[in-house]
Amino acid sequence: MRLIARLDIKNQHVIKGIQLEGLRKVGNPNEMARTYYEAGIDEIVFMDAVASLYDRNNLFRIIEEAVREVFVPIAIGGGLRTIDDVSKALDAGADKVIINTGAVRNIALVSEVANKFGSQCLIGSIEAKSVFTGGWQARVDNGRETTGLEVMSWARRLRDAGVGEVLVTSVDQEGTKRGFDVDLIEALQNTIHQPIIVSGGYGQPAHLSKLLSRVVPSAVAFASVLHYKKTGVADLRDVMKAELDKRRTP
Repeated sequence: MRLIARLDIKNQHVIKGIQLEGLRKVGNPNEMARTYYEAGIDEIVFMDAVASLYDRNNLFRIIEEAVREVFVPIAIGGGLRTIDDVSKALDAGADKVIINTGAVRNIALVSEVANKFGSQCLIGSIEAKSVFTGGWQARVDNGRETTGLEVMSWARRLRDAGVGEVLVTSVDQEGTKRGFDVDLIEALQNTIHQPIIVSGGYGQPAHLSKLLSRVVPSAVAFASVLHYKKTGVADLRDVMKAELDKRRTP
């Protein structure tokens, strides 16, 4: 199971909020990426948090700088709406691209990217918000805009269109440090077979214990607990290994 550092970026600064709102500057993205790489992180995600405002991604220069010092897979997301956007992201040095709004607007974009560059470099992002009638709805624009798409059916459409992985962010849990939405992750894992990256909610080791007692995702993305130095990459890996060892023990 991979450990991923997630860096949400606004105006060249890493920012963090609660439930994707109330954003606060926390650091320089390239310095933080280098720190996490040196600490042993498996992958790094760079997300343009305000791409929807400008309808384009503004992180290409940051990626170009990052790949000079960071030698783990890098994914970039936010504002990737066309095949040309994806080409620019990969040319900047990203190993993978993350698409959310671009897919909601035009699902054919997913197939186009998968066919041209391969599914292995394509992550479908789902921002999932629970609804009072049960289940979850997919959102865009950092969880602010509804889409009317039911998460599980949307995940199947992304699968069929050719995504190689799915990044699922719980809008309800993101930034709260109250734990993962395990019901959401379990339902998604029972719906599709693509690798799932879990994002949103980690606050303490017990949260990983609860998650791994029910599901084993491909990866878990961490943000605030790393950014605010509440824990380190090595500590998270120790917790993960201990929990996975429990699953293997008869």
